[in-house]
Amino acid sequence: MAYKLTETYDPRVSAELEQHVEAILRLLGEDVDREGLLKTPERVSRAMQFLTQGYEQDGVAIIQSALFDAPDNEVVLVKDIELHSLCEHHLLPFSGKAHVAYIPDKKITGLSKIARMVDCFARRLQVQERLTVQIRDCMEEALHPLGVAVVVEASHSCMTMRGACKSGALTTTSAFSGAFLKDHRTRNEFLNLIK
Repeated sequence: MAYKLTETYDPRVSAELEQHVEAILRLLGEDVDREGLLKTPERVSRAMQFLTQGYEQDGVAIIQSALFDAPDNEVVLVKDIELHSLCEHHLLPFSGKAHVAYIPDKKITGLSKIARMVDCFARRLQVQERLTVQIRDCMEEALHPLGVAVVVEASHSCMTMRGACKSGALTTTSAFSGAFLKDHRTRNEFLNLIK
């Protein structure tokens, strides 16, 4: 079962967002009083607060909420972590998956914490390049491992629905540190594991 973020809403923010959404609909020539749009400002407000709730979360705290002694220093990999984010340039969604690996040095974290940390950074206005680096840096700061490897693969609506209109285009970004950066064999092991 996929991890679900808790939906929380700030009534003050909700009211203001609803006013702006209604204004946008009017500027687009819509009748905001027609049946299909009556609750759209409220729905959009709630959706935007949900999709950007990562600003209220601390990735390091998530990772450190479940620390255990490391039995050894072999690669730990969580792959195919589903992610959904909003492109900060067009406010259109991009979706894909993250593969996150690390080599422990004394401490490991709960596997679900890695997925929750990915959500923490994905649930912000993002560019995929920054998201990839933020995941790597968070793992570094939280665990001080011997190395971290992150690959994110995603399809961007801003490229498939508008602009270039190239459906099926996939963007891949990567960020490495420590042993994954210095040792080609370790990096290749990770890349082979995520194929």
